[in-house]
Amino acid sequence: MPATTVPQRRESALSRERIVDAAIALLDATGEQGLTFRALSERLATGAGAIYWHIDNKHALLMAACDAVVARAVNAPAAEAKPADKIRSVALGLFEAMDAHPWAGAALSRAGGQLPVVRILESLGQQVRALGIPDAWQWSTTSALMSYILGVGGQNAAHAQLARQQGFDRTDTMTEVSQAWLQLDQDTYPFTRSMASSLPRHDDRADFLAGIELILRGMASQDPR
Repeated sequence: MPATTVPQRRESALSRERIVDAAIALLDATGEQGLTFRALSERLATGAGAIYWHIDNKHALLMAACDAVVARAVNAPAAEAKPADKIRSVALGLFEAMDAHPWAGAALSRAGGQLPVVRILESLGQQVRALGIPDAWQWSTTSALMSYILGVGGQNAAHAQLARQQGFDRTDTMTEVSQAWLQLDQDTYPFTRSMASSLPRHDDRADFLAGIELILRGMASQDPR
């Protein structure tokens, strides 16, 4: 067997997709601070140089991992679904993706105009346009929708990650917050006090979806049809 066939097979085995999948697993296990080319090399049982052949640096690796997570979330809606249902599907897919991969929310907040954000923008913008939103409002509508999804989804993921790291029980923590809210001054914080008793049993996912419905209703009011 010619000696040149060995590195070719190794190169084929170490594909960009395999590197990105390993990076996602490493990020899930250790967070962004644990994502290093050395740790990734150990996980892949290869040298760092082989990884650099596919991906230039840590930031590019993080964005590639983030984009893979986003792509799986935004490609989920059925082709025949109505635009509003596709928005619901994309929104929930991203919420659950950030919940499963808490590092992704923080990464997306720093992604700027890079591919992960562009992918989300395009998937939502196409449906905003399909809903008949006037041209002058399409950008602001899509931006507001994306900001809500990334903001609430990222915050939920960050809270969940902190709870896991600190060993907090969600119900116990929410009960403590509820009790603290009940001690607030009634005249200064009437709304917060009124919400205190329901806090321990509220559903973050349901709250998120309720917000999507509010945005969709506002969008429907601008539909010229």
